[in-house]
Parts: sequence; structure tokens; C-alpha cells
Amino acid sequence: MICQTPEEFAATLPDFGAVAGLDLGTTTIGVALSDIMRGVATPTETIKRKKFGVDAAALLKLTTSRDVKGLVLGLPLNMDGSEGPRAQATRAFARNLEKLTPLPITFWDERLSTVAAERAMLEADLSRKRRAELIDHVAAGFILQGLLDRLAHLRNAQNVR
Repeated sequence: MICQTPEEFAATLPDFGAVAGLDLGTTTIGVALSDIMRGVATPTETIKRKKFGVDAAALLKLTTSRDVKGLVLGLPLNMDGSEGPRAQATRAFARNLEKLTPLPITFWDERLSTVAAERAMLEADLSRKRRAELIDHVAAGFILQGLLDRLAHLRNAQNVR
């Protein structure tokens, strides 16, 4: 099931359980996972892309082994907020993945997530080679953390009422 908003996504999730964040690139998929309380995103791995069936199988194996309860895909919007070919490809990936899993899927604006990931790794004084190895799943961590923060805000707003 594809959820169009974080609110809709939150309504489909159980109270506890990990959520996975994905940064879909043309050659790799960066993966980050949350803790079961959904407070912290941890960059986990980078999957080398092959074709959709192979990529989906790798993702679904990971979601099963880590007992993931939902997926958030970084949506690469243009800086003016419009959707270009990469955003359309991400939505197509989600539609195809939706046919293979009952997990709820949503999107998170990933503008500047790679820039933020690169900046964090520069501050950590990582070599250029090491940054290249880590950039995709670190960017996935920024995407996932953005959604987790939004989900926490939604929970807090509900508790105030």
C-alpha cells in the first residue's frame, strides 16, 4: 500500500517496529533502518542495483530478516518542488514494489539529503574513497530520520489532545 502522506503512513504502522529508508540511485540503493521505537535512523548498507526483480528480492529479504514494518523512499524532487524523471522513476519503483509486499510505502522529500550526508562525512574527516562507499546509505539515513522526526511530531500532537 502506497501512502501519500506521513499521517496516512503512521496510521498503517503498528506501535512498534523498524522502518526502512531507501535512497534509490541509478546504480545503488542506500538503506537505513530505524530502531523499533522509531527514534533513530542508522545507515545500514548499500545494494548494487541490477534489475528490478533482483533489487526487490534483496530489499524484501532485508525487510523480512529485520522485521521491518514500513518503507520510506526518498523522493528526488527538483529544487522548485516539481517532479522530474528521477521522481517518476521512484514512484514507478514503489508501484512495482507494492505488488510484492504488504508493507506500507511512503515518500519523503530527499532534496539536499545527499548534500547533508556529504557534509557530515566531511566533518568526520572521511577520505574521498570512504565517502563514496558510504554516501548512499548515509543519505538514506537522513531521509529516514526526517520521516522519523515527522512521525514523532505526529505522536506528540496526538498525545496533547
